[in-house]
Amino acid sequence: MISNGFTRILLVDDEAGMRLMLATCLKREGYLVTAAADGREAEKLLQNEVFDALITDLNMPGLSGLELLGLARQNAPEMPVIVMSAYGSSDSALEAMRSGAFDYVFKPFQPDEMLFSLKKANAHVRLTRENQALKRAAGQAGDGLVFKSRQMSDLVGLIPQIAGTDSPALITGESGTGKELVARAIHRASGRAAGPFVAVNCGAVAESLLESELFGHLKGAFTGAERNREGLFRAANHGTLFLDEIGELPLTFQVKLLRAIQFSEVTPVGGETPVKFNIRLVAATSRDLEAMARERLFREDLFYRINVLPLHLPPLRERREDIPLLADYFAGRLAARLGRPRPQLSDDFLESIANYPWPGNIRELENIMDRLMIMTSGREAITAADLPPKFSAVALPRREPTAGDLDLKAAMKQLEADYIRAALAAARGNRSEAARRLGLSYPSLLSKIKLYGVDVDEDQR
Repeated sequence: MISNGFTRILLVDDEAGMRLMLATCLKREGYLVTAAADGREAEKLLQNEVFDALITDLNMPGLSGLELLGLARQNAPEMPVIVMSAYGSSDSALEAMRSGAFDYVFKPFQPDEMLFSLKKANAHVRLTRENQALKRAAGQAGDGLVFKSRQMSDLVGLIPQIAGTDSPALITGESGTGKELVARAIHRASGRAAGPFVAVNCGAVAESLLESELFGHLKGAFTGAERNREGLFRAANHGTLFLDEIGELPLTFQVKLLRAIQFSEVTPVGGETPVKFNIRLVAATSRDLEAMARERLFREDLFYRINVLPLHLPPLRERREDIPLLADYFAGRLAARLGRPRPQLSDDFLESIANYPWPGNIRELENIMDRLMIMTSGREAITAADLPPKFSAVALPRREPTAGDLDLKAAMKQLEADYIRAALAAARGNRSEAARRLGLSYPSLLSKIKLYGVDVDEDQR
């Protein structure tokens, strides 16, 4: 059965026998087929009718398959085009894919090969349309965000409101959840979109260089300062400054940052005269700044200054319905970059990645998909067997919820703690190895062990 209205196929081939055979096969599967004997006839049909997919021969008199592909991309850029040829070569396939073909089928082929290609095209179109509809509903600020979950729909729906002000925004969420992507969406939807978007990872800048990096310096201010440097605050003038992992800033610098934000001015290192700037500040952190403020690890006044408009990004394990969309998005992106057909993601593969806890979140999923696309080059499908061993090393604990125990946040914390215990047990207490299995950094694992009170000594035995 064909789903989601993907039914109308335009079939173009100058060989009558091939047209008849393929049309008969497709109609038997429920497709509505319109056949054309050459490219010129197909061109007229494309101008007057709407099709869900185009299947075209490559070598035809008058108008070639590549030329027809170009016309189709102009008239219906989202319509998948499958190119077939009896004179196939890797060069012609690569040229077709570079020109925008969805897939390439070499003649002679079995009918099942074409049906499989159409099935992939149908799945791709369905996922793309679902995501585009959700993004349109959330507003243009969501461009570049891939989702279908209610949590992300609600979050992206707030972006236009947040973008309409110049008040500081704080994006929280675990590492790898896409905080910079949300910050960029806020910038694009704001009145500062024509200005620069400047991003800096606060944890990646040496403490001794922070003031110079952010506030700038004058020539000769210190050894190596051979020329004036304006600093990132001034580089972001009339735009947005994104301070990622702001929780990593040392307390000594937080005082200077607070003053810069309060008075919209900085004093370059080696200078005496403050310099004004005009920016919108968006900060992000994977840490609990409020808890850090209580423990005097983060300035409370700075926390309240940057936390005017809070946004929290849920971890990937709490938005599992987004996982197939994201996997398909990453697969398609790399397929286009490599100039090869987009592979099908098998049902067992989708089930495996849906059941995995994704401690590294979207960044980990992107890494896995990039690796699989390279390692499965030339294959039509990616299956669960292609996944790394860690996907089966830690079994997903299954608990049936009871009527009196429906606290989802508590359950997710318990689930994460269970995974950490299982990984430590599998690694025989080696925390570096456990961190690798979980896709976490070593400091993140230690932080979570402390947060959840995992008994490390018990897991080492």
